[in-house]
Amino acid sequence: MPAGCTAMSSRSLRIYLTHRLSSSYRPFSSSQSRRKILSIYDLPDRVPPQYSSGSGESKLLNLSWRRSELPRNVLLIKKPEVKSVKAALIEFATYIKATYPNTNIILEPSVASSIASSLPFPIYTLPPPPTRSPFPYTIETFPRTPQASSSTATSSPSSTSPISPTSTLSYNPVITDTLPGNELHDLPSPNHPYHRKVDFVVTFGGDGTILHAASLFATTGFVPPLLAFSMGTLGFLGEWKWRDHEAALHAVMEKGCKILRRGRLKVGLYNVKDSTRSVDENGDPRTSWHAMNEVVLHRGLQAHLVNLSVYINRRLLTMAVADGLILSTPTGSTAYSLSSGGPVLHPSVNALLLTPICPRSLSFRPLVVPHDEDVALRVGDGKMLEVSVDGRRWGALDGGGETEVRVRGEVLQAEEGDWKGGIPCVKGPGKGKVTHEEGDDGEEDGWVGGLKGVLKFNYAFGEED
Repeated sequence: MPAGCTAMSSRSLRIYLTHRLSSSYRPFSSSQSRRKILSIYDLPDRVPPQYSSGSGESKLLNLSWRRSELPRNVLLIKKPEVKSVKAALIEFATYIKATYPNTNIILEPSVASSIASSLPFPIYTLPPPPTRSPFPYTIETFPRTPQASSSTATSSPSSTSPISPTSTLSYNPVITDTLPGNELHDLPSPNHPYHRKVDFVVTFGGDGTILHAASLFATTGFVPPLLAFSMGTLGFLGEWKWRDHEAALHAVMEKGCKILRRGRLKVGLYNVKDSTRSVDENGDPRTSWHAMNEVVLHRGLQAHLVNLSVYINRRLLTMAVADGLILSTPTGSTAYSLSSGGPVLHPSVNALLLTPICPRSLSFRPLVVPHDEDVALRVGDGKMLEVSVDGRRWGALDGGGETEVRVRGEVLQAEEGDWKGGIPCVKGPGKGKVTHEEGDDGEEDGWVGGLKGVLKFNYAFGEED
């Protein structure tokens, strides 16, 4: 007993000891809100969706679920720091639990910690690495996804009780591979629990939120269906209005809906001499990544143009002298590539688009090639180029010519009854105002309406809808 406490009553002693213990160690389950946050590892594995080809000449697929295996694990992703979006997510989570009680809600760690007290049911999220406590947590440098950790991952936890700070946590950290420049990849590893647990994804925000959701599955070929509510500043990719959220959920869960598979780019770092994948500091081959919009090689902080050698199927196409080069998907053709003078491609086109960024030669124009062509990029002037994937820094490419970035379109294929490749986006009721008088014979994918309604395609300056 501390000095000066000899005359302490038994009640005072209990209060004193309780205060000392609670200040030094507070169990995870002592907080009501934290008691509702469970580990994603406790969830059952994902239910594979069923896709079937559309009727006639339709480019869309049909989504369905086995009646005995409706989707159970739903990942909700929202645009950060917007009160109306946060309120919509809470309303949607409450509605889906009331309508389908067996559904489990998965949230990103920072979101789970901020809204757990607003929900009357448990939610699931990623546990932190063993070196981080308490759970849940928020990463300061990139609050929307877990940061790369140098700790070694262990086996998956199997307990069904809430995680406490003293539990032996298992965590699959995001890849810690580095490219020249010592940048950490903050995309999930191939064995990330999102890949094994999530049945479908719902986003609340704009195109950036959709890209963030796609990045969580950038190292796997099996991406769950994505239902996007347009609640951001730009909604070209968002298919649904928030007012239709009940109908959208019903379409995904039971009614059946149309799916547009948006192709991705596969990007990797390879050695030029032997065409093997570049290895990390541990001697392991670096994992390939997938981009929904584009892969960009650019000069970064340098004030001068760079020399970039472009190879197609191992044959030199040109030596580009420019600020950089954009390799985009048809989906990404309406993003950075469009701002750089590239054409607009329909998302169903199997193509890869090369668009130079401010080239020195005016004869270097955007180029469209088949999506299965191998495009390799090297730096030939000793400088270092920045490499970005969907707007996030992926690393840097040395100018020594020993390594190259290779990009090609992802192959869409059926594997063991499940479609592999691409991002299956749930189609909405359509966008824009395309009337039958304008030649609309029942357009199914809404792409023409999106060009007119969102991009104001060929509108006169200042013309209103």
